[in-house]
Amino acid sequence: MPLPSPEVGLVISYSYLWKSDADRGHDEGTKNRPCAIILMIKDNEGDTLVTVVPITHSQPKNADDGIEIPQQTKKRLGLDEARSWIMISELNRFVWPGPDLRPISRDEPERFAYGVLPPKLFRQLRDKLIITRKKPVLKLLCETEQNYLHPRNHYQLAVIS
Repeated sequence: MPLPSPEVGLVISYSYLWKSDADRGHDEGTKNRPCAIILMIKDNEGDTLVTVVPITHSQPKNADDGIEIPQQTKKRLGLDEARSWIMISELNRFVWPGPDLRPISRDEPERFAYGVLPPKLFRQLRDKLIITRKKPVLKLLCETEQNYLHPRNHYQLAVIS
């Protein structure tokens, strides 16, 4: 199965780098996890830059930092039955497909995506991100220093469709 085409709302398996891990000196994620694509842009070189938010079982300390995923959606995506949240307090950005895109399981080594979030849930996610972006708490964590320093990495979350 070929790599999926990136699209907003697609839930992928990705080695997400949390800001707290980066602050401790890690330069890559310690665990593969589902992540939702929230933004894609093409740069002048033709690369697709993808921005993702992590999905975790840990309930956010601040309710504004996450959106709980309905069980019906988790089941449709093939995720486990434990409660999960889409965290919106931080982001990772990378050039698609990137080295941190991972198969969803050992049993399916050529499958990298779980499926797409329902439109209503994605709109809720988008709206919450736009509000959060206006606050200084949103943290963008890029996968490589090269990406971080590149001027094309400046964008507006308001363009999320």
